[in-house]
Amino acid sequence: MKISIVIPVYNEAEGIDELYRRTMTALSELTQDFEIICVDDGSQDTSLEQLIAYHKKDKRFKVISLSRNFGHQSAVLAGLSVAKGDYIGVMDGDLQDPPEVFAQFYEQLQQGYDVAYAIRKNRKEGLVKKFAYWLFYRLLDKMADTKIPLDSGDFCMMSRRVVDKMLSMQEQSLYLRGIRAWVGYKQTGVEYERAERFAGEPKYDFKQLFQLAYNGMFSFSSLPVRVMRRLGYLTLTFSFLYALKILIFYFLYQDAPRGFTTLALAIIFFSGVQLISIGVLGEYVYRTYNESRQRPLFIIKDRFLNDDMR
Repeated sequence: MKISIVIPVYNEAEGIDELYRRTMTALSELTQDFEIICVDDGSQDTSLEQLIAYHKKDKRFKVISLSRNFGHQSAVLAGLSVAKGDYIGVMDGDLQDPPEVFAQFYEQLQQGYDVAYAIRKNRKEGLVKKFAYWLFYRLLDKMADTKIPLDSGDFCMMSRRVVDKMLSMQEQSLYLRGIRAWVGYKQTGVEYERAERFAGEPKYDFKQLFQLAYNGMFSFSSLPVRVMRRLGYLTLTFSFLYALKILIFYFLYQDAPRGFTTLALAIIFFSGVQLISIGVLGEYVYRTYNESRQRPLFIIKDRFLNDDMR
């Protein structure tokens, strides 16, 4: 198999026909040796039935169905786990990622790159969501221990060896674009205009976007722990200087701050610092516990990969 394209799908019934038409057309212009793997992530509409119908029409259009909704990142990982291509691409099922860009990705990989990822020049979302994305990527760029390209998402094409390395990393808190950057190899960006959704409503709400950003922050940065340590040094310095001030006032002026207000403020301040620090440490402890359970990141219910269901 030359090229595999992984497409997570969740309640995209209104756009399945256009998804099939455009992806098949775009890949047929590159090679006839390809497969498109749609991962139904527990859709509650007719998405799965439509995908299976197209699989029966063309066996290169393949489908796997997950046992429930595991989330976008897990669905992508499920597709990568069954992809057989020498080059593996990833795109969203809402057609905001134009499948025609795969030709540019493929050209870059033919020139010796192992990863060609998309860089969004412009978004069609609202101003609030645009600003949230802009801010997150720049915060992550400053915080992350691994250099993750600005304004790049999961839309990409990768060589077989990159995908194999990514699959060997059984992380529970998935942030695939970060893992893709972490494995290294020769990577390059391709700018493109991110389109509007072809149909339907966005499936990523702010809570899910926040969780994705949260995973990126904690999985690829030790900054939260470093900030807590520095805050601890700062509060210790503040406490020492405040104590020194009290001693100076007591011995030189026979006066020292009195009253409950000062004591209450000090207790509240240091209690807040301690709670924040414990919360940050607790997040890392929980992630360590989550990794140790080694639960599967997805469960494949049905496979429609060949003539028969497996």
